[in-house]
Amino acid sequence: MPELVEIMDWAGEPLTAALLGLLTGGIFGVAAQRSRFCLRAATVEFARGRLGDRVAVWLLTFSTALVWVQAGRLLGWIDTDEARMMAVPGSWSGAILGGVIFGIGMVLARGCSGRLLVLAATGNLRSVVSGLIFAVVAQMSLAGYLAPLRDYLAGLWITSGGRNLDLLAAFGLPDWSGLALGLGMAALALGVALQNRIGAARLIFASGVGFAVALGWGLTSGLAQVAFDPVQIESVTFTGPSARMLMFFLDRASVLEFDIGLVAGVFGGAMLAAALAGEMRIQAFDGAVTMRKAMIGAALMGFGGMLAGGCAIGAGVTGGSIFAGTAWLALFSMWVGAVLTDLLVDQRGVAASA
Repeated sequence: MPELVEIMDWAGEPLTAALLGLLTGGIFGVAAQRSRFCLRAATVEFARGRLGDRVAVWLLTFSTALVWVQAGRLLGWIDTDEARMMAVPGSWSGAILGGVIFGIGMVLARGCSGRLLVLAATGNLRSVVSGLIFAVVAQMSLAGYLAPLRDYLAGLWITSGGRNLDLLAAFGLPDWSGLALGLGMAALALGVALQNRIGAARLIFASGVGFAVALGWGLTSGLAQVAFDPVQIESVTFTGPSARMLMFFLDRASVLEFDIGLVAGVFGGAMLAAALAGEMRIQAFDGAVTMRKAMIGAALMGFGGMLAGGCAIGAGVTGGSIFAGTAWLALFSMWVGAVLTDLLVDQRGVAASA
């Protein structure tokens, strides 16, 4: 990629990586804000027996990421074999436990970590507070007082062979099967969207969220090919990047990287999209009960996301798009945790107050 070489010659590798993250995050932020993409909202609809617009948006985002990433892999544009998520052992126990914990947390907090960042950019103070708690607990789980517990739980059951499990290879499926699955899911998503009469603009933005995930994979793959120092092949996720963004402002020794640009790009993109749509407004907590639930939920997401190896985006879409075994298991566990929490907490609370 000669363009990346020119940018690196001008800006250096750290700033180049951050700029690529800024571009990826900006597209994600705009698309996520306009499509109202959120795994929590989709799981709540599902728990209440509906395949509504939020489920359609989530399915279209996930399928778009699958299509673009798998097509890029077949064309040699994306090197998923050397992706950070694939090149290290995965944790089955972490995916199960962390996924369930994260799912519980995102229902209590009324949004997954990515959705909280997008809402915070529009003036939602509940999301600002919850996002800060999420980042602090994620950092504690990465390298602080919660790290030993996370390491213990993650080490209970790990993948064999020193790498994560490639589901396509494990099941002996042909290389094109991932692309075929993505196209099939896209058709299903469009069917649900038509049933719910979702407008074309929202569908395009939902696809844009999935495209941003593929773009992140492609840009970091390209950077890894031309950089002098080793570069991690990665894409959109929020657990680790939120923790690193927090430390970037607290530690003067921190350096620019893809994750820093990513978080800044999502925030800036979502703010721009909301401002242009006239949707910027200050929102606070509804009351003490909502505040407590949001704070507990954010803490659970911080620990659960780090234990699971990714958040609802990082594992649920980014990891899922490259068929990392633990990512698919974490995504399934998040759905389980979220559905059960909605059934036992939110729906029971509504019934009790009726």
